[in-house]
Amino acid sequence: MTSLKQIPHRLHKSAAVAFLAAAGMAFGISSSSAQNASPASEPPTEHSQPVVAHEPAQSHTGSKIEPSVGKPYYIEFRSRSAQSYGHTFSIYGRLNGQGKIASKSVAGLHPFSESAVPWMIGHLFLVPSETGASDGDTEDQYVTARFRVALSQAEYAKVTTFIKGLQKKSPVWHAVLYNCNAFVGDIARFMGMETPSSTMLMPAEYINGLRDLNMSRTAAAGVIGTPVRVEDPAKLRAQALKSIEKQEKLGARVHRQSTNSESEATAPSAVTGQTNDPHRRTTPASSKKSESGQGRVDSTRAELSRLVPTNN
Repeated sequence: MTSLKQIPHRLHKSAAVAFLAAAGMAFGISSSSAQNASPASEPPTEHSQPVVAHEPAQSHTGSKIEPSVGKPYYIEFRSRSAQSYGHTFSIYGRLNGQGKIASKSVAGLHPFSESAVPWMIGHLFLVPSETGASDGDTEDQYVTARFRVALSQAEYAKVTTFIKGLQKKSPVWHAVLYNCNAFVGDIARFMGMETPSSTMLMPAEYINGLRDLNMSRTAAAGVIGTPVRVEDPAKLRAQALKSIEKQEKLGARVHRQSTNSESEATAPSAVTGQTNDPHRRTTPASSKKSESGQGRVDSTRAELSRLVPTNN
């Protein structure tokens, strides 16, 4: 995960893209019939506990970055790339004092398991779904579009309670009848937002359309939250890749230092000719006989005395 490269999703689904086109034509279902209605009643308010995760600083290229208008929570509708046509989902959580993401949880509709088989079957038949994070949802280097709405504590409680209820009411996935766009659209409509007319758009098109329809509706009646501008997805991806590269370099440096330390611990000493191995037995320097000076003279005298007989 060190290169953007079209930012592929790790599931091997590319072989089924052509299959999707054929399946969609066979169904011939209009976009309006492809969407499920949102739950009719608003669930009671409760506070959610998002999963803590760090994200690079965020903000739309060519647009003025707006603060979170004093609201400490958010929901962000996102799309990401994949080897197929991508995926649409939402993240929500708390913002820090600078309006940056401090925590996030993921809600999105996708076929169950990491296998590509349910995804392929789901273009013809309903398949069991999962409504949490799928592979790639928490990694910013895959993001292709985003739209954030700042929320007060009361607004956040309403939205997250609705999301949890929607997750329980979404046991199946279908590429045409009820897909990831339709799931995100249900959340947006609950918040009083306008949604694109078709759920058969590509994920990035759907999220960009959702943003364009609602960015200026900051004071519209019945709208929950305040839309705010954030950094362009391309900048977010670049930041994520730079962070990954930095972490990899740091890891390589630590590995080299560890390897060098191990080498020094086992290498022979250049001065003493001894190793640093504490288990190796060596002769103390003080026990070795000198081979020069007075020691050599004494050795020679002893040898002569042995060879030359005395006159006694």
